[in-house]
Amino acid sequence: MSAASNDQFFASVPVFAEFKGVADTGNYRPLPEGWILALADIVGSTKAIGDGRYKDVNMAGASVISAVLNAVGKGDFPFVFGGDGAMIALPASHEDAARAALAAVQVWVREDLVLDLRTAIVPVADIRKEGLDVRVARYSASPYVTYAMFAGGGNSWAEKQMKSGRYGVAAAPAGTRPDLAGLSCRWNPIEAENGEIVSIIAVPGEAGSGPEFQSLVTAIVAISSEQGRGGHPVPADGPDLSFSRKGIEREAKATAAAGRQWRQKLFIMLQLALTVIFFKLCIPFGRFDARQYKRDVAGNSDFRKFDDGLKMTIDVDSARFERIEALLKEAQSKGIARYGLHRQDSALMTCFVPTPMSRDHIHFIDGASGGYAVAASKISGKTLGPIELLDR
Repeated sequence: MSAASNDQFFASVPVFAEFKGVADTGNYRPLPEGWILALADIVGSTKAIGDGRYKDVNMAGASVISAVLNAVGKGDFPFVFGGDGAMIALPASHEDAARAALAAVQVWVREDLVLDLRTAIVPVADIRKEGLDVRVARYSASPYVTYAMFAGGGNSWAEKQMKSGRYGVAAAPAGTRPDLAGLSCRWNPIEAENGEIVSIIAVPGEAGSGPEFQSLVTAIVAISSEQGRGGHPVPADGPDLSFSRKGIEREAKATAAAGRQWRQKLFIMLQLALTVIFFKLCIPFGRFDARQYKRDVAGNSDFRKFDDGLKMTIDVDSARFERIEALLKEAQSKGIARYGLHRQDSALMTCFVPTPMSRDHIHFIDGASGGYAVAASKISGKTLGPIELLDR
């Protein structure tokens, strides 16, 4: 496969628009030969969460996607955000750029967020030698954004190898900064409207990822769809125009050098002030329409995905939550699935917005009090104490 066709692979994957399509194996295509996985996660994320720093954890995870996509010239490559980490699949021709980006983002996360980011680059060829695969589907969250769904067990294997110390990427020298242009952390937590924000992870059990597990995924998606908009935690007309002071400070630190961060902070605050003014006046500012932008934030949000298992952060009432939990308990008892659930009052949004003038901005959703990281800890048997949202 040529370099050009490699770069166009994800764009050639058929798109499905109904989320229940994640359970249809016909929607998935294997990654081309010679590809790599660039992945990362936060070491000790559960402690950081317990300290009320989940917004920092989320920003570190999203920074991996921002840094790597900026390093390879953005492009249309499959990626997934996991709350306390992320993964991007790339042709081997982009390995050097991805490696440099991972090395730099490790330093930034350590120096600016005071967190320890673990990174790795895993060849897909090594995954296939283990009898596993990385297959990709393409879900259309809106007319402007598609997200990658992953199956085949390869991502999970790669993550285990990274955590065991294999395939690691050495950190860059102190002071190295990645290109995090577009990374944004401005929004306040989004309160539940239907009942609670529930982060759900369901992965195959002893029976594997066959028809029984696929039926379980379909059933969970169907219950969440009864809630309206699939249990989407962001209102249809977008989040309230209220912004996080600490989030603005984080964004300024991420996107500007130390001597220019105060200017960047003022620029962000000016942008937000203009957004509020033009929203209230209901008039566009050139090509920017604040009301349309808010609606696109909701439509483009990544609140559910498939990454070798179902992951959802949804706003559901107690009756539907109990039905989902009952299905998961039964599936676990039969060896069909293992699962983790975490209930919280609100959701967090971390964004990748290269330009607000384009409608393809990306918004990652997670629970505001631990989300996917806490749900995953319940699968692995770890326990966390009570979590409080301390850093709005």
